[in-house]
Formats: sequence, C-alpha cells, structure tokens
Amino acid sequence: MAGISVVGRDHYGVFPLRGKLLNVREASPNQIKENVEITSIKQILGLQQNVVYDSVKSLRYGHLMIMTDQDHDGSHIKGLLINFIHKFWPSLLKIPSFLLEFITPIVKVTHRKNKIVISFYSMPEYETWLESLGGNSSGWDVKYYKGLGTSTSKEGKEYFTDLDRHKKKFVWVDEQDDEAIDMAFSKKKIEARKSWLKQYEPGTFLDQKEKSIKYSDFVNKELIQFSIADLQRSIPSMVDGLKPGQRKILFCSFKRKFVKEAKVAQFSGYVSEHSAYHHGEASLAGTIIGMAQDFVGSNNINLLQPNGQFGTRHQGGKDHASARYIFTCLSPITRFLFSKDDDILLDYLKEDGQSIEPTWYVPVIPTVLVNGSEGIGTGWSTFIPNYNPRDIVANLKRLLNDEPMVPMDPWYKGFKGTIEKSASKEGGYIVTGVIEEINETTLRISELPVRRWTQDYKEFLESMLNGNDKIKEPFISDYREHNDDTTVHFEVMLSEENMMIAKQEGIYKKFKLSNTISTNNMHLFDQRGAIKKYDNPEQILEDFCGIRLEFYIKRKKVLLENLELDLKKLDNKVRFILGVVKREIIVSNRKRVELFLELHQKGFDAFPKKAKDGESSKPEDAEENEENEASSELLGSKGVRAQDYEYLLSMAIGSLTLEKVQELCNEREKLVGEVAELKCATEKSLWMKDLESLEKKLDEQDANDSKAEEARKVMKNKVMKDAGMNAAKQAPKNPRKYTKKASTSVPEAAPASSSMEIDNVTEIAKPKGKGGSRKAPATQDKPVTDEDDEMLDLKNRLAAYNLDSSPDKVMESETDAVPSKKKFVGKRASAAAPSDDENGEQMKTISEEKASDEEFEPAAAVPIGRKGGKRAAAKPAASSQAAKPALAPRKRGPAKKQTLITDTLNPSENVGILPEKKVRKIRKSPFNKKSGSIVGRIGEGSSVEKSLAISEEQLKSSNEEAPVRRPVRASRKPTQYYAVDSETDESADKETDSDTEGDIDFDEDE
Repeated sequence: MAGISVVGRDHYGVFPLRGKLLNVREASPNQIKENVEITSIKQILGLQQNVVYDSVKSLRYGHLMIMTDQDHDGSHIKGLLINFIHKFWPSLLKIPSFLLEFITPIVKVTHRKNKIVISFYSMPEYETWLESLGGNSSGWDVKYYKGLGTSTSKEGKEYFTDLDRHKKKFVWVDEQDDEAIDMAFSKKKIEARKSWLKQYEPGTFLDQKEKSIKYSDFVNKELIQFSIADLQRSIPSMVDGLKPGQRKILFCSFKRKFVKEAKVAQFSGYVSEHSAYHHGEASLAGTIIGMAQDFVGSNNINLLQPNGQFGTRHQGGKDHASARYIFTCLSPITRFLFSKDDDILLDYLKEDGQSIEPTWYVPVIPTVLVNGSEGIGTGWSTFIPNYNPRDIVANLKRLLNDEPMVPMDPWYKGFKGTIEKSASKEGGYIVTGVIEEINETTLRISELPVRRWTQDYKEFLESMLNGNDKIKEPFISDYREHNDDTTVHFEVMLSEENMMIAKQEGIYKKFKLSNTISTNNMHLFDQRGAIKKYDNPEQILEDFCGIRLEFYIKRKKVLLENLELDLKKLDNKVRFILGVVKREIIVSNRKRVELFLELHQKGFDAFPKKAKDGESSKPEDAEENEENEASSELLGSKGVRAQDYEYLLSMAIGSLTLEKVQELCNEREKLVGEVAELKCATEKSLWMKDLESLEKKLDEQDANDSKAEEARKVMKNKVMKDAGMNAAKQAPKNPRKYTKKASTSVPEAAPASSSMEIDNVTEIAKPKGKGGSRKAPATQDKPVTDEDDEMLDLKNRLAAYNLDSSPDKVMESETDAVPSKKKFVGKRASAAAPSDDENGEQMKTISEEKASDEEFEPAAAVPIGRKGGKRAAAKPAASSQAAKPALAPRKRGPAKKQTLITDTLNPSENVGILPEKKVRKIRKSPFNKKSGSIVGRIGEGSSVEKSLAISEEQLKSSNEEAPVRRPVRASRKPTQYYAVDSETDESADKETDSDTEGDIDFDEDE
C-alpha cells in the first residue's frame, strides 16, 4: 500500500486476494456464484457474464495488473487469474496490454564493501549469477524475499517509482497460448499434463528482462516451476522416502545433534533458519509432528520421538496438542537407518548463501517402504502402503546373496486385523478389522481397518443407531465404547432379527470393517529426479539396491583415506612430542610464524581441517571453513597455512609427555587393525553389517514396546480392579434401611453359657418378629475392671464418632448412679477362660471384626428413655488383641449412678430357670460388628466367680464422678443398645420393650 502513494488513486485501485483463486474451469455454477473473490473482481471491473469484449471501453478499469509473491505459489495465483479470464472472457486476453503483472525481487544481494545491490526476480536467475562467481559468494550479503510483506515501505515506493522496470504485459500470439492455458488447468488434460511435466528440464526459467510475456511462455517456463515444486512437495523420493520439508527436518536434526528434546515450535524455528525454509512454520510444525507419530496406521518407524500428545488413532493424529506444548528429539533408531558415515558423501544443496539439505539421503533400507507415503500433485498422485522392515531386510539380504526375493505384503505396526491379497483385483489388498459375536444380540469390535479412525467409526455407529440421510431406519439398539488411545473396543447391541440380517449381508460389510488398498499407484521420484511408476515393492528394492551399493563403494574409499590420514597424523604427533621432550623443538617464547616454518622444514605434514574431518561439503562446517579460508595466513613461498599445523600446536601442555606417546602408539595399532579390516571388506559385507546392526536395534525397540504394552495392560487391569474394589467397599447410603431382626434359631456351635453369638459378619441377619416381654437385668453396682476393657472400648468408639448416646446411658438401671471418673485401666483380658470350642469360634469372630475396623461408619442415634444422670462421652476404640493408652480425658459433668453393661450381662447367683438363649445376629455394618463382638465376648466370659473377684479399689474408683459428654446436634436421635443377660427382672420391661430403630434387636420368646 505504500507504493500507491507514489502513483495516486485517480487511476489505480487495489483489491487484496485472500489466498488462491478458485479454478473455475471445473467448478459448478453455484461455486462460482458464491465465491467472494470472483464476484468482487467482476464487480470492480464491471464484467458481465456471457459478453464478448472487443475493447475495454465499457469496463470500469482498462487494465488488470497482478502483483503476487515471486515464488512458486505466486506463479500459481497468476495462472489461476489468467485461467479465470480465459474461461469466461477469452477475448479480453487478446486485447493488448489488458493483463499486466507487477514483479518484485525474490533475492537481493549486497556487496559488503562497496554496497552494490543486485535484484533477482527468479531463483534460476540468481543461481546462474551465483555460479558465475565460482561459488565464492563470501563477499556478498544475501536476502531472500519470501513475499510482498518482506519489502519495506521504502522499497515499495522505489518499486512504483520505477514502474516501467517492474511492470510487464502479457501478449496473445497464437492458438498455442489457448492450448497451453487449457492444458495447465483442465482436468480433462491429465495425460497431456503428464507429458508436459516429463519434458521439463532443470534450469528452465522465464527471462524477467523481457518487457512482454507470451501466455505460452508463462505456462511452459514459469508455471511449470510451480507444478514441479508441487510434485516434489507431494511425492517423495524413492531413495530416502522423504519430501523436501521432511528432508529439511532430518537435516537439521543431524546438524543440531538433536538428542536432547526441545519444543516442536522451537525446533520448527531452528529448521526454518538453518535450511532456508520459505513456507509457513505452522506447516513445518505439522510435518515434524507427523514424523514423530507412532499410532497404528502412521509410521512403522518414527524418525522423531513423540514426547507429549502427538495424536492418536482416535482422530488419525489430528488430536495432537499444540506445537508449543509438546517436545521431540531424534529417535535412537534413526541413526541406524541413516548412517553418519554417509553424511560426507551426500550432495548438499545451497540456497540463500548457505548449505542446506542434500538432494536425498541414502538410508540402509528404503524408508519409503517402511513408513509408506501418499500425496496428490500436479498430474500425478501416489500411494505407498507400509511394509514390515524385517521383510525388507530379509529381501535385501537375498539380493546380496543373489537369491530371488519373496513378495511382500503390506504391514502396519500394532494392527491386529488381517491384510490379504484380493482375488479379483491385481495389486489389491483387503484390509479387515476384528469383530466377534458375544451372544445372539451383541457384537464386539476390537479392531478397525487401517486408517479408519475411531472417532469416524463412532459417528458411523451413531448413524446406525439414530439414522441419517443414507440410513433411514436405525439398525442397532445401542452401542458402548471402551476405547483408549491405542486400542479399539466397541460393543454393539442389536436385535436377533437384525443380527440375522447382518449375517446374511456379511457382518464385515454391514459394519464397514473392511476396505481395500492398492499397489497400482506407486509413483516416486527416482535418483535422477524424474517421476517413475513402480508396479510392486520389489522393483523399488531393486532400484534402491544399486544406489546403496554404489554409496558403500564411496564410503569405503573415503573411510580408508580418513583412516590413513589419522595414522599419518598420529605419527606426526608422536614425533612432535618426542621432539619437545628431547628439546629438539622449542615452542616457548617464539613467534607462531617461525614455529610453523620450522615444522614445515622438518617435514611435518600439514593437515587442513577439511581434509582431516572429511567434511568439506558438510553444512555444519561451511561457515567455519569460509572463515578459515578468509583468515588463512600464507607463510613464505611455500604456501603453508597457519591452521594446517594447529593439530600439533593445539595439543595441551599436559599431553607433551612420554605417557602420551605410549597412548598414541596404542591408538595407532588399533587404527592399523581397522584399516586392514576395512581393506578386506566388500561393499556387500559393509551393507550386511549395517543390516545386522539395524535388526538388533529393531529387536531392542520391539522389546521396549512389549514392556510398555505390558505395563499399560497391568495399569489398565489395576485401575479396573481398584474401581471394582471401591464399588464393593462402598457402604449403603442409609445402612439402617437394610436392618432386620435376627432369627431365634441357635447354631450348633453356640456354647450353652453364651447369651449372644456373632454370626458371619458378611451376612445380613434376618430377624424375627418381637417376642414376649423381656426383663431388664438386675441392678448391681460393679466397678470398671481391666477385664471390662472390651466394653469400654465400645464406649470410646461411640464417643469418637459423636453419637448422641453413650453405652453408659444405654445401660442405665433403676438404681442410683455411682459417680465415676475412671476411664479404664491395665491390659485387656478376656472376661473368662472359654472352652476349646468356644475359643476357636470366638477368635474367628474377633479376627473378622478386627479386619473391618477401618471400615467403621457411625449410624444415626435413636433416643431412649432413661432415668436421670448425664451422658458421658465415650472413648475411642482400641484393638481387641493389644491394649492402647487411653485418650486425653474430656471435661465431664456429674452423672447419676449408672449400671455397667457388664452388670446386665453377668448372671445372678440365684438365677432360676432361664429362658431360651437367643442368638444375637448383627447386621453388616462394621460399627455393629465391633459392638456385637465386645458384647458377645463379655457375655461369654461373665460368671459368678468373675463378679466376686472385683477388688474394693476398683469398686471405689467406679463410684467417682463421670465427665460430661461432648455436645452433639439436637436433631440427632440417640441410638439404643440393648443386652439381654441370663439374669433379668421385670422392672426393666417397660424400658426394653419399646420400639426402636437400633442396629441390634434383642427379642425373648415366651
């Protein structure tokens, strides 16, 4: 827009195009009508449909001038605009100077000393100038102009100031112009386009010095450049299986020694800087992500590491995270595919004054077969399926041994389905997923065909469930998905009738679980840069084998030269160190020039750095070599350069010792052995060695993948197991809802002296209806003893969970309360020594209850009638087998005399005929388990002897005042606890016969 200020707006208008124009030659009328750019151009120029224009007088503007970037995509935009006018108003193209173009420089070079600026309007023009310098461009600064946005406002004004220099007109000469335009853009002229591209010769370009351009010259000399570049971006090379963008990424990975991970966004910037990448970095980041993906259907061997979310088979890799959040680096196996020894042999390209990626790499095996490829370019498309790298290695070994190759079938890493040759189509394969019938109405789908993504298939199942334009009626009743990032798992439910229909039509066909791939469209660039069609993968192996063997011959020659140079260098170092040690060579207090001359006179060999490393053509040393050449110091007439002896003078002073001499001699002997071994080797043996190394790395990678898969399965099973256990452990929301009264039947194992028994705690007791009247236990003052520890344990647990009633209150009697401050003392002891049968059953019950202590959940309390006294807060529960110290006492108020639960359970000495003992079954709640077990144990251990053994000191301590309980919410009802002992009296009937929602119901049969 800065340039418009120079020419003004009286005769010039500006309309910006948004991207590339529609190819109207094959578009529908609706597409053309709805296209904003086309509609705007027609309105701006005043063009009318189906009108033949012999002049421009009726138009709003007399010229249409195109101003685009000077790259290949800019040429394509020019061609699309020419195609648009030629399709609807071809007569306008015949009007002289109606169609113009405004060119801008694509490259500018500036001399560092005299500041001379030269502009180039095409890359071939710049490359021709560069060759005229003989490669010596170190005195020039080069600036590449990616597009119009690269030019400054000042430069824009300069362009329009010299309008005649930058303005060119298109001219119509003959019918060849008409045929050229139609051939370039018509879909009906595919074969003509292929012939046109095959005739392309590198170095062809449009001379921008001409003032006028024929339409046929524009198509054959400029537009063809875009078509070739488009093909190269779409179709890989047979040699390395890479497209230009992928090759630039790999080149920068090797140059950077990319073993430490970096963000994809950062690495894409590095690639753009060091490989002269002139397209969008978003596209470059997408290419990096694609080279690192490893899900089923992507790469068999990913050249980059996917450290982060690089996409899954769920959406075919489109579900990857942003490039600024994910990291990558070289995969360990990449250097086994692309040997470092080959870097020195490659033909590196140059652009923007820097050395960039080679024409192609030469991997150990053809990676185009390993990872496959597909793309659509101008005139051609290609599809190469993936193949098993082990099959490729095996066939290459057969070739090296002059044995016939075995035909290979496509193979995708991690794919669980089948890939079989098609019986009806030559070169075709049928790819089938996995589906199995669980029952008459359920199907399980555990694999999809290659490149059919999980999300797409889910949408297909949705259409079968709900119907759409193609499927009018639902076919399935429901489906469930259990997929993850690596596996497929759908369960499909349908009626038995539809199951029979699916079987009749074919289940794989009905559920779209098979598709076909073909090897009939394998187009690749060969080693000469020409498009070639391959009929089968074996043909690719044959072509690749010749190139690879040729490189092994070159590699052997270069390696021998380098090893011999290293041997000679070691000899010189040993001789130099001995000279310094013997003081034959003085290095201190001397000028460098004198020292260099002395070394040369004494016959020390000079080793230029590029000869040393064998890396004169390596891009990473290009700038350093230029600086060395520019700063080289010639010594006398001998032509000896200063840096040629740096390998001697740069040695550390600590290495000028006899020990270093011995070390160098040992190193020399090792090199002599390597030289002898390399001389005996052939190009086939060298290749065989690389293939074996690659196979070992593949074995290592497979082992790592197996471990990762096993770990994934273990983790998945653990998660499922934990989920099941959590579901099993989860307590009911309201446990009281399931409380039922216990049965009156007594198990055979119950002892005669037991007043209650805890059955299997995992079962919910089914109680019986209420029996007759019950008698409350006789009131008897009994102090708390060590043997009562089990009962106090229950009180502690109740208090810890803020229940509204304490065991003290529940066990109140008609008698006066005995104040007590005592908590509990001493170790726990069993209430009484049980019999052998009792002991076994009791220990089983205790162990079951102890295992569930951690699952204790309090239940809401229910109020109970009582006589006077304040409730005391209970203490936390302790283990049934080992005593724990009591918790810190809480403040308690005075309490009335209470009857301990042990009193209610101890039988009286004068007891008469007792009613039938009831079996007290406890509900599943862990809280009730603990309560029942304590009561049961105390009840079993109660006896007359035990009550007589209570000491007076314990009786006195039990009469002390009890502390006040902790306040609780008023809305909660206290829970009632009842215990029936062999000794009862009728005074407690009213209290114990009241209805309750307690966890334990104690019934007596009359």
